[in-house]
Amino acid sequence: MLRKARRSGQKFLNPVLTSVGEWSTILKVLPLYLKSKEEKVPRKPLGPFRTDVEVYRQPPASGLRVTWMGHSSLLVEIDGTNVLIDPVWDERASPVQWAGPKRFFPAPLSLDHLPRIDVVLVSHDHYDHLGEATIRKLSRMDSMRQTRWVTSLGVGAILQRFGVARAQISELDWTESVTVAEGALEITAVPARHFSGRKMGNRFETLWSAFVLKGAAHKVYFGADSGWWEGFAEIGAAYGPFDLTMLEIGAFHELWADIHMGPDGAARAFAALGGTGLMMPIHWGLFDLALHGWRQPTERLLEIAAEQEILLWMPEPGRPTEVVRETELRSDWWR
Repeated sequence: MLRKARRSGQKFLNPVLTSVGEWSTILKVLPLYLKSKEEKVPRKPLGPFRTDVEVYRQPPASGLRVTWMGHSSLLVEIDGTNVLIDPVWDERASPVQWAGPKRFFPAPLSLDHLPRIDVVLVSHDHYDHLGEATIRKLSRMDSMRQTRWVTSLGVGAILQRFGVARAQISELDWTESVTVAEGALEITAVPARHFSGRKMGNRFETLWSAFVLKGAAHKVYFGADSGWWEGFAEIGAAYGPFDLTMLEIGAFHELWADIHMGPDGAARAFAALGGTGLMMPIHWGLFDLALHGWRQPTERLLEIAAEQEILLWMPEPGRPTEVVRETELRSDWWR
């Protein structure tokens, strides 16, 4: 199962048979959405969350530090290389900025105040992972002229359209790798069970991936978006063990269980990937993208972690936080 992506005509295929859902799914979701009484958007303002940029003046003592900006946007400092992952500073995860899922809180750090960025990593083209306004801003910044952009097959054309120079972009197929920062970091794309498309009519035309970041002393698994599938065990065997495993827990429902796994599936995936190191929940806490309450994924994950003795790593948004082996972190900012 661990192989390059296959296609049917011009469309990429999932590693296993997958139901994504079409208009029929939308028709099923609409009445559920209208009946829902969950707190899907925080009733009280969150934060404010602000990143202390002075922290970045000193490298992390542990060699690994992560700043979670909310949802799946992160700044990862790994063994001397700075990686900005799935940056979305846009106000909404939507084709337009006057409608659609709106941020629960402002970005803790302005793009202008980012530290040196060696690599921007974009997993796939969905709006909650690839923000147009964010990419356009980054592409115009003088500090980003030498930055490498690493992404999945086909996504490079979107980045170019938003202003990124073609020479800066590396597109990866599943199982392909690229070394960056003068060989200090190896990034490998691995299969995920999801889909792509920035509108209903162009689904599957670009690839979606999870990624392994391998530095001199640390390994990080960034799961991006994926439903559960048996390939997690093969990925763990081939590329693990991981110091930090980032897995999505939000925006899940039985109607789309093939493409989002929720907290139960994330715990299962963590075990399959090797169950070592720390598990970091991502893809939650910033946008209303599902029918469940906004706190529900993390509340359920805490229950599972207690039952299965999973070491969780859950920092406050915007706070640069060192990752120390076997040292759990549980902030309760969301409460």
